Amino acid sequence: MSKRPTPAESKPTARDLNTGLRFGFLIHDVSRLRRVAVDRALKPLGITRAQWWVLAFLSRRDGMTQTALAADLDLTKVAVGGLLDRMENAGFVERRTDQSDGRARRVYLTRAGAKMVSAIRQSVETVELQILSPISEAALEQASETLRTLKETLLEILGAEAEESESSDIETLS
Repeated sequence: MSKRPTPAESKPTARDLNTGLRFGFLIHDVSRLRRVAVDRALKPLGITRAQWWVLAFLSRRDGMTQTALAADLDLTKVAVGGLLDRMENAGFVERRTDQSDGRARRVYLTRAGAKMVSAIRQSVETVELQILSPISEAALEQASETLRTLKETLLEILGAEAEESESSDIETLS
């Protein structure tokens, strides 16, 4: 696979900006509606969106620091601290002092948290199959490739490094 030119290397092509803007709004609307559908599917589990996002991140990287979790969730440390207090009281997570840095606290899934992750995955899988059922496999693969390209371009524009693997795209709970 050949390397795509960076935004600085590629010449902008003439495009209808209205089409691009509509595309951006469509991505936003689809994402918002999908979150609403997933929230509805998870409501019987008694879990909030913020909580299932914490569980999703920990299911992929158990033992994250509170600071890293706050950054990944795009929340303040204070907001994450309060969220983790509630989740710890519910028995889903536990916080432990980092062995090498006594100031840092790491967050781990408990057995109840891992069980909740499994329940979330089942509920999300059901709603995902319902959402994706009218789309052919080929169309879904093309859409996924387009979104990955857009994500890589945005990361380049923002100066971020490309993610280490595509597994985060595949394993996300939401």
